[in-house]
Amino acid sequence: MSPRRVIGMDSGGTKLLGGVIDETLSVRDRVHRLWRGGGRREVLDLMVDAVEEARAAAPDAAAVGFGIPGLVDSGSGAVGFSTHLPLEGLPFRDLMEERLGLSVFVDNDANLAALAEQRAGAARGASHVAMLTLGTGIGGGLVLGGRLYRGAHGGAAELGHVVVDVNGPPCQGNCPNRGCLEVMASGTAIGREGAAVAEREPESALGKELLAGREITGALVTDLAHDGDPAAVGVLALIGERLGVGIASIVNAFNPEVVVIGGGVVAAGELLLEPARRVVAERALPPNRDQVRIVPAHFSDEAGMVGAGILALADGDV
Repeated sequence: MSPRRVIGMDSGGTKLLGGVIDETLSVRDRVHRLWRGGGRREVLDLMVDAVEEARAAAPDAAAVGFGIPGLVDSGSGAVGFSTHLPLEGLPFRDLMEERLGLSVFVDNDANLAALAEQRAGAARGASHVAMLTLGTGIGGGLVLGGRLYRGAHGGAAELGHVVVDVNGPPCQGNCPNRGCLEVMASGTAIGREGAAVAEREPESALGKELLAGREITGALVTDLAHDGDPAAVGVLALIGERLGVGIASIVNAFNPEVVVIGGGVVAAGELLLEPARRVVAERALPPNRDQVRIVPAHFSDEAGMVGAGILALADGDV
């Protein structure tokens, strides 16, 4: 008998990534979509289109798991709030089951990334895990005592909205706060800080790219840092230090065994993680700071998709 197959979909702030996932957590027939603006209807249509593409390669798929960048009531499958997508107040699970004719399971995207890393990734074997997914924004997930921690109504573990600078800039999307970790240490923040440094240091590789008309993005800063540009390396060190301030608060609050850093920004590797670890060692309380491991995600930017598959394979019981 062939292993049971499901479809996992991870909806980020700028893109949708999905694939067919079996009980061994092997991923095949990946699909990828970019959000191109528009409202709720366009977002939902794009999700349905992506699922149908994956389903064409696996017509026996038994269910679909969705990770959503927002507060999700896992019991009702409704989206209570979403910082980056127009899904607030939507009975997401019921609507997608009606449109797809399949069983649908939904949870916060970073929750599912944490689940994937705890079950089969960088935190495998640990019972207390915190996850930060760094991309357009910063998502957070917690596994405590071996179970996903969702809070009273599905709104827990929004770790990207831990404040690291009370007088910092306004947060992104629909967040009403200021100085959140998300606005200070996300991929968007790397691009913003990189552009500022490029203006101040026109002779740097970053500065030359700006003068050439290139958009200074987080990915470009990371590439130049890996090539050895001191200005770009400095940007990643600054962002890593800010990340470390946020992680120190998470370590103090939850005493995790492992903090996993995922999302596209993890491509920066030790240029980002080493400064973060140094700040945690300076700021977090002992013995927590001495016991925690801060590691890159095993599944990289596919952790949310794999976690969505785990959710569907378990019929939502995670």
